[in-house]
Amino acid sequence: MIEIFTDGASSGNPGPGGYGVVLRAGQHYKELAGGFRKTTNNRMELLAVIVGLEALKNPGQEVIIYSDSKYVVDAVEKKWVFGWLNKGFAGKKNKDLWLRFLQLYKLHKIRFNWIKGHAGHPENERCDRLAVAAYQQKENLLIDSVFEAENGK
Repeated sequence: MIEIFTDGASSGNPGPGGYGVVLRAGQHYKELAGGFRKTTNNRMELLAVIVGLEALKNPGQEVIIYSDSKYVVDAVEKKWVFGWLNKGFAGKKNKDLWLRFLQLYKLHKIRFNWIKGHAGHPENERCDRLAVAAYQQKENLLIDSVFEAENGK
């Protein structure tokens, strides 16, 4: 069983943003983070999940993803994203990331577990610190090219 803890953050919405991920499987532990010059909180929440799943080396893993994002958790657990897919994501944001997620989703056995943000959950708090630190670095921030192309610089 692999546990993936995720969080996304942005300063302004849109604004500089980042994601933080903690992966844990038995004795193995890994942290991942990245920052972007202009993005949204929801994009970073979803990207955190994607980056965590992309870090898995073998398909067919049993994965529990812990997220404080109702946007992400409800979209998957309530199966909304599959309806959005069938309708070509008409009127929905973040199509690029949802399509990327769905490619990963079919590779593993994934469950989501929503956790309350900023409520003292150690891994969620760590992910939040990673996400905020990632965009606060101000140097070497990545470009969320799809977001910027769709919304202008």
